Amino acid sequence: MIHGPCGSLNENSPCMSKGRCTKQYLRLLVSNTITGNDGYPQYRRRSTEDGGKTAIIKKRNGTTIEVDNQWVVPYSPLLSKTFNAHLNVEYCNSVKAIKYICKYVNKVSDLAVFGLQPEIKDFDEIVQYQAGRYISSNEAVWRILSFPIHERSPAVVHLAVHLQNGQRVYFSETNVQQRALNPPDTKLTAFFRFAKMILLQKNCCILKCLRITRGILKIKYLNVENRVSQSTASLPSSKIPR
Repeated sequence: MIHGPCGSLNENSPCMSKGRCTKQYLRLLVSNTITGNDGYPQYRRRSTEDGGKTAIIKKRNGTTIEVDNQWVVPYSPLLSKTFNAHLNVEYCNSVKAIKYICKYVNKVSDLAVFGLQPEIKDFDEIVQYQAGRYISSNEAVWRILSFPIHERSPAVVHLAVHLQNGQRVYFSETNVQQRALNPPDTKLTAFFRFAKMILLQKNCCILKCLRITRGILKIKYLNVENRVSQSTASLPSSKIPR
């Protein structure tokens, strides 16, 4: 994936604004991936002296130009080949990334801000300004009929991730000693306890629906008290039924 070209090679490129590229190209050539001063990674871009390669691309006007790794857009070869499309893949480690992901499902409708200004010069701007909301006829009917506005699949569940013996415990004056000796399980501790119990059993019980799950091998099943049990001895040593 090659960006542009832009800059002095094409000043009419859509990414150009006030004579500069808004996507920060050309990128710096570095021999190894490092973290920049702004917290964002600077991916490895080898120069020709460091083993990097160049390519000849053809512009729309028919002319050709030689580009190096400074023009390469960060991508994943696996995803590009899988979806047969241009995919820009970068590491997101900023709080802005969370805001970018959540803003589409949490933002309200289009807003308009207008001001009412009387003839007198002295007036209260805060009182006079009003946040106006425009609702079209289509949206009004949609909301009157109580149709869903957006969906989240799968449902977002808060995970109780904590260190060992670091879970949050609620207690009162009457049960403080009991809660200190036997703190209640969280989802995380209950999961580890259940996994330990399953692995210690001779036969690992699984549901019948696991037979249609991708990655589960079809082996001999034994009916034991209306359950479907799967012997760990018949599985490869590198696979444990879950």
